[in-house]
Amino acid sequence: MSELTNEHSRSANATDERQRGGHVSSAPLLHVDDVDAGYGDVPALRGLTVTVAEGETLAVIGANGAGKSTLLKTIAGVLRPTRGEVRFDGRVVTALSAHQRVGSGISLCPEGRRLFPSLTVEENLQVGAYARRPGPWDLPAVYELFPLVAERRARPAANLSGGEQQAVAIGRSLMANPRLLLLDEVSLGLAPVIVRQLYAALPRITEQGTTVLVVEQDVHQAISVADRVQCLLEGRTVLEGAADRIDPAELAAAYFGVRR
Repeated sequence: MSELTNEHSRSANATDERQRGGHVSSAPLLHVDDVDAGYGDVPALRGLTVTVAEGETLAVIGANGAGKSTLLKTIAGVLRPTRGEVRFDGRVVTALSAHQRVGSGISLCPEGRRLFPSLTVEENLQVGAYARRPGPWDLPAVYELFPLVAERRARPAANLSGGEQQAVAIGRSLMANPRLLLLDEVSLGLAPVIVRQLYAALPRITEQGTTVLVVEQDVHQAISVADRVQCLLEGRTVLEGAADRIDPAELAAAYFGVRR
């Protein structure tokens, strides 16, 4: 996996530039407003509000059952909220289907990767281009981002390692040329060295103008790539702030629901 991404600097300059306003618009690209959502009678989000500015990387963290994946499914249109609304680029998209939201510029890389195992790597990537918008991401761009994916392009997805599958899943989401990329548990089931290599590609993604909302249990990894962090507990926000200013002790207490 050492070849998974090109060697490049993941310097603090990219983050500093976003935080100085080099890429971030003052108007929110995404606004999840006072949303309740869940599964049958089981609530997962309780009056949750999330705002992401264009050009920003927001990390949403929390333990299992915090509502992180439910939040992404609600934004992507896989799950309908029972209360509240989702606005994207100033437009209410709450009633739009998942495929309509892809066409609007929202792309989800789901937990567990969800590749088509019998299709080749390249065929899986081409599936992501079905509702393609104009933009910089195509097969050559994805192959440049993840060189090892290019080397495996003719292999069935079932024959890839977990890290290779995750790279393909991210590439498939990029093929739609999203304005907002939703990454759900990139680190799940992968060795730390592989996770670092995957996250090393994130600055190159944001440099192309893509806004990122990443959901993670790996707090250290999430903070290292984010402009802001929002911590959830039982479907509610318990702490949020700039990634470089959050007190680690406060964050740990919020993550585990410990009163201070």
